[in-house]
Amino acid sequence: MTTPFLSSRVYIFLFSLLGLVYFIGLFVPLMDNDSAHHADIALHMYLNRDYVNLVDAGKDYLDKPHLLFWLCAVSYKIFGVTGFAYKFPSLLFTILGTYSTYHLGKALYNHEVGRLSALVIASAFAYILANNDVRMDAILTACIAFATWQGVEFIQHKRIANAVGLALGLALGFDTKGHVAVFTPAIGLLFYIFYRRDWKIFLTWKWLIVLIVFAAFIFPVVYCFYLQYNLHPEKVVRGRDHINGVKFILFGQSIERFQGESFDKPNKDYLFFFHSFLWAFAPWSILAYIALVDRFKSFSQRKDEWLTPMTIVAIALILTFSGFKLPHYLNIVFPAASILTASWLLSSQHRINLIFYIQTSVCALMLLVTAILNAWAFPVHSILIFVGLILLLAVVFYFLKSREYSPFKKSAYASVASMVVSFFLLNSNFYPQLLTYQGGNELAKTIKGKVYFWKDNYSSSFNFYTATERKQFTDSLLEKGKEPIWLLFDIRDLPDIRQAGYKIGFNYSSRDYEITKLNFKFLNPSTRNKSATQMVVAEITGKE
Repeated sequence: MTTPFLSSRVYIFLFSLLGLVYFIGLFVPLMDNDSAHHADIALHMYLNRDYVNLVDAGKDYLDKPHLLFWLCAVSYKIFGVTGFAYKFPSLLFTILGTYSTYHLGKALYNHEVGRLSALVIASAFAYILANNDVRMDAILTACIAFATWQGVEFIQHKRIANAVGLALGLALGFDTKGHVAVFTPAIGLLFYIFYRRDWKIFLTWKWLIVLIVFAAFIFPVVYCFYLQYNLHPEKVVRGRDHINGVKFILFGQSIERFQGESFDKPNKDYLFFFHSFLWAFAPWSILAYIALVDRFKSFSQRKDEWLTPMTIVAIALILTFSGFKLPHYLNIVFPAASILTASWLLSSQHRINLIFYIQTSVCALMLLVTAILNAWAFPVHSILIFVGLILLLAVVFYFLKSREYSPFKKSAYASVASMVVSFFLLNSNFYPQLLTYQGGNELAKTIKGKVYFWKDNYSSSFNFYTATERKQFTDSLLEKGKEPIWLLFDIRDLPDIRQAGYKIGFNYSSRDYEITKLNFKFLNPSTRNKSATQMVVAEITGKE
């Protein structure tokens, strides 16, 4: 292209708007599944200065590697135990992932594809959500994007620096979530080599550098698993003892998830990738599907690279036949999907009307759903939010109505601006109101003393926002003296507590609902309270 698709001024403006909603999301309270849960594992590290063992509510945690927990524990040391501190490392990696996507698009195509790819991924729904409901996904996606970028540069230029960068990206991804961080870039890079027919690349000695650096950077995680499990065969996790921690992290971790082991009900939805991607990669998902179909029509002609479409297809197949599926697993294909979509858009200006109608329809639907959530389910009451909303809506309508821009450019402008409006309302109004129905973080505001849990009751958010670890209630606590004993329980457990003879004194209660599993009954204000239970913290004054 002789002229830029979007000017630098427009890119800066759109990225600034996106930066606003990312920043607001840093202050949304943590959700119990899985954000607060992961935050508590890092909290154990921080409180006990134990950076070797992964411990969840007093029990050994055998699932994911250490990197997220290490980063968050360090962040707690700098910023204190806050939701901001937990989310901040993921935001930094998101910036790295967006930057890496730009460079990967530039390396595969050109500067314009790189810039548009970065804008596409930064405005994708689940990519933003990964910085709000923080799990491993932001860090993992960034590592995959970085490793793939460095791998492409290594294949093109054979530089040692890129070999080291490739190994570093693969290793940090492995340290975050295991084998998937290695497989995803590897399959894309393999097909990129096939596309280029650069068979000599397999013979270069510099692959030894990749192997050595990769081994060096995964060694701390592997060694920690050795210390936690291989040296302690008596430890029991999920009914098993004599656990080989090294074997688990090097070979078994991803296999368990693929087979659906250790989970109650394997997911047999073979259309999972298709329908989940529609909302996760919104507002660009339909264009991404069209781009993927078009790419395969000319696949054998080698007009364009094979890395991005084959990465998407490979992960789609894995998710289709995996026994355990979650929507945030799709984030790892976002760098490839963004570049594929951006390259297709820039070569499809003859389809201006199709692209414009698709994107305006998607944006209208997205804004409609956002309006329902923030006008009916949880109405906006803040004047400041209203003012911000009006200003952002003005941006959307300006892009749509301005005669300065072609319909082709309007489709991109409006898509990003609509996502900004949606997440501005979600992060400033919907989620803050929704999280008042998460009893743990609400009760944490009322009491800072020692609190014990009744039987199987558990609240990650309560532990995190009180900066304490879970303590189990026992009768022996009543014999230790006159210090008040506070008990946390679900209101439905109250008859059992009274039947056991415990006397309850002063108490606090809060509405409680598993907010990561929304349904119509809960969203409906008239039936919401019937869907929620109550979480209670009560003083135990004695026993009959």
